[in-house]
Amino acid sequence: MKPLTARELECLHWAAMGKTSWEIGMILGVTERTVNFHIQIASHKLQVRGRQAAITAAYRTGQLPARQQPITAPSRPNRETPERRSPESRRPVP
Repeated sequence: MKPLTARELECLHWAAMGKTSWEIGMILGVTERTVNFHIQIASHKLQVRGRQAAITAAYRTGQLPARQQPITAPSRPNRETPERRSPESRRPVP
């Protein structure tokens, strides 16, 4: 069995957290189609069919740890969505 790439693991992690492909795309700064591609390739590598089966297989093989550290979003903002800032950071500095 081939090991999963970092991006495939990220997609599976967020899918395991209940995120949709669109939401994962917004978090990672890629399209929904790209997320589905990574999950599909991960499923093929794990020799399973489907998103949930891939998540389960990744847990069972130890590629997705059972107790996960929170993965932070990329440091650069997504081009498709405005950068999210706290209300304090939007105020002009006197």
